[in-house]
Amino acid sequence: MKFYSGFSLKNEACFFDDYLDTSLYCVSGFSYGALKALEYTKEQVRNGKRIDRLQLFSPVFFQTKQEKFKRIQELSYKKSKDKYLEQFLVGCFAPYVPQKVEQVTTSSEELHELLNYEWATADLVALKNKGIAIEVYLGGGDKIIDVSGAQDFFLEIATVTYIKNANHFLQLEEGIK
Repeated sequence: MKFYSGFSLKNEACFFDDYLDTSLYCVSGFSYGALKALEYTKEQVRNGKRIDRLQLFSPVFFQTKQEKFKRIQELSYKKSKDKYLEQFLVGCFAPYVPQKVEQVTTSSEELHELLNYEWATADLVALKNKGIAIEVYLGGGDKIIDVSGAQDFFLEIATVTYIKNANHFLQLEEGIK
């Protein structure tokens, strides 16, 4: 299994243990890592490599957002990277208490890429036609991405698991299902 981490994160795959396929031919990604997982899978398939499953956990989905929203995100990041990342993590865990996660250095180019990434139906259909199972996991309480837009987009071409009260990390408050 190959796992791609979310924006500014590393080693967060443990949040998805209940869903992760750890087989050798599975590629998974969380948030920003979901687009990286898709790009890696496309490259592997072009090179004749075997991939059986592509798992996208809370994939970045901002193609329904207005340019103003994206500009504000980028300006906030440039103004105070540390404060932006702090607020970003609070949003990832909302409405629950933030947990400690490992972080890596980020760049404004990565933020720009994730905010402006356009998921292409043709790319996903091509993978599906090659026999690759595509799974998308969305949290209904996710405060980071456009969950409704993502659900509408992926529903036609992937198996979508919608977890009603889950946050960006697909966590539920203890006792809530």
